[in-house]
Amino acid sequence: MYSEKRNILELAALLLRYGITDVVLCPGSRNAPIVETLAAHPAFRCHPVTDERSAGFFALGLALDGGRPAAVCCTSGSALLNLHPAVAEAFYQQVPLVVISADRPRVWIGQMDGQTLPQPGVFGGLVRYAADLPEVGDEESAWYCNRVINEALAACRRGGGGPVQINVPISEPLFRLTEESLPEVRVIAHHDGMDEELRRRLAVARRPMVIVGQCPEGRLEGIDPRWKDRMVWLAEHPANFGWGAACSRFDTLLYALGHEGEEACAPDLVITLGGHIVSKRLKTFLRNHPPREHWHLTFAEQGADLFRALTAVVHASPRDFFAGADPLETNPDGAFVALWRDGVARIPKPEFGYSEMECIGRIVEHLPRGSRLHLGNSSVVRYAQHYDLPEGVGVCCNRGVSGIEGVLSTAVGCASAGHRLDFVVIGDLSFFYDMNALWNDSLGPNLRIVLLNNGGGEIFHALPGLEQRASTGRYVVAEHRTSARAWALERGLDYMAVEGAETLAEAVARITSPTPGPRPLLLEIFTRKEEDVRLLRAYYHQLK
Repeated sequence: MYSEKRNILELAALLLRYGITDVVLCPGSRNAPIVETLAAHPAFRCHPVTDERSAGFFALGLALDGGRPAAVCCTSGSALLNLHPAVAEAFYQQVPLVVISADRPRVWIGQMDGQTLPQPGVFGGLVRYAADLPEVGDEESAWYCNRVINEALAACRRGGGGPVQINVPISEPLFRLTEESLPEVRVIAHHDGMDEELRRRLAVARRPMVIVGQCPEGRLEGIDPRWKDRMVWLAEHPANFGWGAACSRFDTLLYALGHEGEEACAPDLVITLGGHIVSKRLKTFLRNHPPREHWHLTFAEQGADLFRALTAVVHASPRDFFAGADPLETNPDGAFVALWRDGVARIPKPEFGYSEMECIGRIVEHLPRGSRLHLGNSSVVRYAQHYDLPEGVGVCCNRGVSGIEGVLSTAVGCASAGHRLDFVVIGDLSFFYDMNALWNDSLGPNLRIVLLNNGGGEIFHALPGLEQRASTGRYVVAEHRTSARAWALERGLDYMAVEGAETLAEAVARITSPTPGPRPLLLEIFTRKEEDVRLLRAYYHQLK
């Protein structure tokens, strides 16, 4: 019989799936549920050693003999510190060693409870990965527990191998051994490129989907164009993905379909590449309808389990990955591909009237070829997805953490190279937060700034459950009556202002002119936040 603790069951099952069956067991009460579970399974070879310092080196010797990872399990407190010498040796010899440390509940650390000290990360830089498991109480914590164990056990072997720590908090009661079997667990495999196993699994996928996250310009060049008809491709503007087959307005399509139409759009295989994805709706859709498989292409040691369905981390460039298989050997469901592509094509071009959205659209659609567009976070990057980019326009956006600080400074730094026209479309809070970006001697005439000023943070009006109390505008939305005019003129920029539809066309024509002027240019567009929100809601209502 095995422990009832779900984090212990998950750990034991994954140790087996990774082929880690040699385990050195040290005595103690807090680790007893782990010890009893491992000792009860016939596949584990358990080696009892009382002295933890000796146990660590004993496990090191087991791993050295066959090159396969070995594990050592100890109780909480100073017992763990005695493994430090063996961990250091394993690190510098690149020996795959798994340290399993039982721990007291987090709430009792530092509270004068017995055998407690801060155990997570205690080995510092001498381990390749330090996992601190949750005490599983719901499906989200179960998913997290599975993911971090997978990440630790994968890190133990990759890059030549090395030690990892898996810390296991265990609450009392400790000795309920009530489970008759270990659970079925998800294994996140690692592949160095498109191997035979992935080719076989790709060939049987009927609803394959590729999601391209943020990528620098040029990163996705060289992919065989025959792939574009063999799967659904989703790419937002920050992906810098030039294929016409890519669906950039998928967020709007998902809204139009509603929950009742999502099932028909659900993929069975998702391949992700690049960085962050803007659309929260897409993330929610795939978490509610998880694919059978999710492969993430990355050169990082660990993949991103964005949809809670990750099954493979593939260490390869997009070009090399897709070059490893023949697109004609795949067998996609044509109706599935058409559902996405035709659905996006049927979405009407938005006609908002004078608003922040309409102004963004006018700018985006009139950008000159070869220019570069810097998108502000929050509303701006989302509204820009409603419009098609002209060919040959690159896109930059600080989506790594998605903060508003430094949006303008990043664009100014990029533009200072002076190789192309750089357009910045930015909201008012982002601009004024980073207005010292213009306190800079490197401003050049190739810089064009479009400031969308509607007196506060519009994105907050879209948050579900946010009640518009009297304090909301002041403390949450940060409403203001500030203009950039004086600052722009003081810094030597040409300045224009638009306050209505009658002057918008002329201002757009001037700021998107491919001919650089003598100075940087700032266009401040004033709209009313309440009208922006009303028009946006009306547009989405008509999609239903």
